[in-house]
Amino acid sequence: MSAEIILQKTGQLVAQLLSLEPEYFLIEIKVKPTKNIKVYIDGDKGISIEKCVYFNRLLYKKIDEAGLFPQGDFSLEVSSPGVDKPLKLNRQYLKNTGRNIEVTFIDGSKKEGKLLQATNEDIILEQINGKGKKAETQQLVIPFSNIKTTTVQIQF
Repeated sequence: MSAEIILQKTGQLVAQLLSLEPEYFLIEIKVKPTKNIKVYIDGDKGISIEKCVYFNRLLYKKIDEAGLFPQGDFSLEVSSPGVDKPLKLNRQYLKNTGRNIEVTFIDGSKKEGKLLQATNEDIILEQINGKGKKAETQQLVIPFSNIKTTTVQIQF
């Protein structure tokens, strides 16, 4: 069975599982030539390790029952995408409203600021230029069509 078919069928199985728990959503599925399937899931309020293990067990059983790997020779990893991974879905932008992000544009330039809002077409980024009394706050409307990647910036 080709990787594309495995990817498609795995996506259908994940969609079935997640339809029962709508607060969680699929980010991405990767199928490696080593018969390793990686499923990245997130939640509107994050996802715990326990929930990843729960989805892993259910999905493993469903993949096995579907006969995607006739000898049962595959491995499965279910995890969150991790804070270092770029945001891919609008739902991730909504979840991260209020956090600091770095936007890399199609032309390679970058802007950092606080994510104020996300719509289906664009995001609003708040930037503070200068310090103290001379600080100026500006809001930039950035269409998704201009964004190459967006990553959440961790504050310590």
